[in-house]
Amino acid sequence: MIWLTWRQHRAQILVTAGLLAVLGLLLLGSAVEAKLYVAGNAPPGCPGPAPACWDLTAALSERYYAIYTIYGWMPLVAPALIGAFWGAPLLGREYERGTHKLAWTQSVSAGRWLTAKLAVLGGMVVAGGLLLSAMISLWRRVFWDGIDRSFGNLGVFNMVGVVPAAWWLYAFALGTAAGVLFRRTLPAMALVVAGIAVTMFTLFGLSAHYAEPARTLLTGTTVLPDSDARLVRAAWVDPSGRELTDAPAGVCLHRPDTGQSDRGQRAYEQCLFGKGYRFAIYYHPPTRFWRFQWTETALLTALSLALAGAAVHRVLRRKV
Repeated sequence: MIWLTWRQHRAQILVTAGLLAVLGLLLLGSAVEAKLYVAGNAPPGCPGPAPACWDLTAALSERYYAIYTIYGWMPLVAPALIGAFWGAPLLGREYERGTHKLAWTQSVSAGRWLTAKLAVLGGMVVAGGLLLSAMISLWRRVFWDGIDRSFGNLGVFNMVGVVPAAWWLYAFALGTAAGVLFRRTLPAMALVVAGIAVTMFTLFGLSAHYAEPARTLLTGTTVLPDSDARLVRAAWVDPSGRELTDAPAGVCLHRPDTGQSDRGQRAYEQCLFGKGYRFAIYYHPPTRFWRFQWTETALLTALSLALAGAAVHRVLRRKV
């Protein structure tokens, strides 16, 4: 069955391996060039969070805009492609061509056929996701601005660690289930793309509840010092310690800002702090990175197993 799986799916395997190789060379080339550019143009102490390094960060963003664009779309596009071109044709194409009637009436049972296909291809998908994560992690060491934002930035979070492998596996299982449901490849592909988008934005909202958020009270500023923290919500706290649902009205004059200046907002905040108000922020600190990684991985893996189980059950219950 391993040989048969290779023969039937070598096109997807080779194309995916080729795309990963091209992406790896693109990332490697841009990283080497960017490192040389930084070495020749960076002020002392850069890259880093100091204001003197901001021009360098902006120059890198402009110089490698195309790479940044690819990187920005990858969390959504990569799983969608796996689901559409690995998962959806797995059974959808068999039903379309009628070859399932031949394949599942030979010496190899339908159950064994499905188990082998799902195990071999699923393992390859997980390996591909981990490889992509490793490449992105190495590439980001050059293109960061001195502060690691792999936790607070949800797009980056889905491209590092073990989560990419879980997303790829989920996309593959979703495509497989869609192929069984529609018995057509193109509708299954469309469902995969929509399903990945819906699932991703749903988990964006749910991720704030993976753990109880930490709470801190700020005085003098409304900005959390740790820029990689994942913010949940914020509220003003009056001098008696009561948390307010809205900003206090009638306490300080709030002049609207004009243009790009936020001077009026800052003056308003400083006035409130001067009258004893504090600013409460609920957030998840970056130290919860792996906790959130494994939580999201567990959720996606459970969904993948449920989808794969549903597809197998439907196939075995109705083989023709």
